[in-house]
Amino acid sequence: MSSSFSSDLSLRQQLDAAPMGRLQWQAIALCFLINAIDGVDVLVMSFTASAVSKDWGLNSVVLGWLLSAGIIGMTVGSVFLTPLSDRWGRRPMVLGSLIAAGAFMVATEWVQDPWTLGVLRFFTGVGIGCSIVNANVLTSEYANARWRALAIGLQSVGFALGATLGGMLAAYLLKRGAWQHVFVWCGVLTWVSAFFVAVGLPESLDQLLQGRKKDAMQRAQRLLQRMGQGHLVVHSVAPTPKPGALQALKLLWVPGASKTWLLGGSFFALMFSFYFVTSWTPKLLEQAGLTADKGLAGGVLLHVGGMLGALALGLLATRWHLQRVAQALMVLGAVALGVVIPATGWSLPVAVMLGVAIGFLINGSIAGLYATAPQSFEATTRSSGVGMVLAFARLGGMASPVVAGHLLEAQWSVASLYLFYTATLLVAALFLQLFLKQQSALKREKAPALA
Repeated sequence: MSSSFSSDLSLRQQLDAAPMGRLQWQAIALCFLINAIDGVDVLVMSFTASAVSKDWGLNSVVLGWLLSAGIIGMTVGSVFLTPLSDRWGRRPMVLGSLIAAGAFMVATEWVQDPWTLGVLRFFTGVGIGCSIVNANVLTSEYANARWRALAIGLQSVGFALGATLGGMLAAYLLKRGAWQHVFVWCGVLTWVSAFFVAVGLPESLDQLLQGRKKDAMQRAQRLLQRMGQGHLVVHSVAPTPKPGALQALKLLWVPGASKTWLLGGSFFALMFSFYFVTSWTPKLLEQAGLTADKGLAGGVLLHVGGMLGALALGLLATRWHLQRVAQALMVLGAVALGVVIPATGWSLPVAVMLGVAIGFLINGSIAGLYATAPQSFEATTRSSGVGMVLAFARLGGMASPVVAGHLLEAQWSVASLYLFYTATLLVAALFLQLFLKQQSALKREKAPALA
């Protein structure tokens, strides 16, 4: 028997309170796959950095720019491509982005110079930037309230798992052939993931409910039935205006824009530290005396710890305040970078323990911010809003390897370098604290109006 949702609870609130269905878990699993393949594609440059540097005789500055090229592309994709998802649909934009990213990865087979490689990394990053934002948004929309933090934490696990498997694949292929083969195989895997997305990923229900297409309400009703929620009835609503391509930039000055700046600032500082650790650790370990294989293994272990940290964040958030857990992990990560690393040597056992611990803490923090971002914006601008705050993250990631390269050229020690990046984790925690204070103030302001 059908029943209207014109009650005290909106359709979204009823879905948040309802149990998860098979289609919802399927959507989350496919978003997990998207994040895993993005983890492969984003960090393939760091896993091949030593081989590329030796092949072309690159200095640290040029290598730093190559490591940042994909992140620059992700920034552009987050700001200028992702807002089109709010206009054309999240699913088609994810699919197109994966196909394009795979093509640019495969094209690396024919590069002959670092300039061309940098251009291909940039365009690969544009596709990744769009797909990873929409995967995060779709996960938040398809998870119910109880499992949302864990579901988004799993997306970060997917990224770390992809990075781990990508590192293992890179180590295997580098022993048997040219470094270009690593990019080709990663591109093929990206196309395979695009096939699964085309077959099984549904469109955003929240987006259909905006009523921009003639059959949107009928499609939304069919989607509810596939979710096992066919008893909920979708009523016609006035179509919402289509956002423009610059919607993400507008979120920097519209009323309430401070939340974008504060959450974005936390993302920037956190990813500034994260991309230094993930991009430079394999090479720094090698420079410190470990073999190339052991240096790469140390880098991979960062992502093993990252998987555990993201999963732990999701589980802890089912019992404690999500953002407070993320904040605590940021501070503990700063302690690990600032106190533990300068005081220890780069022996393999130490590298293993520190790699797992730091990956755990930093990736757990990232999972917390990823879970926070979609809940901070309305459905009509959700991809744009998440894209913008993740653009701050990409800017941090873009600047980080380049800054590290210049500091290394300036003869900074490894210990001093890690101490420098410690401060960025503390800054990330500070910005998150300011964001939480602002959100609490807004809730207090709204409370009298709702009373």
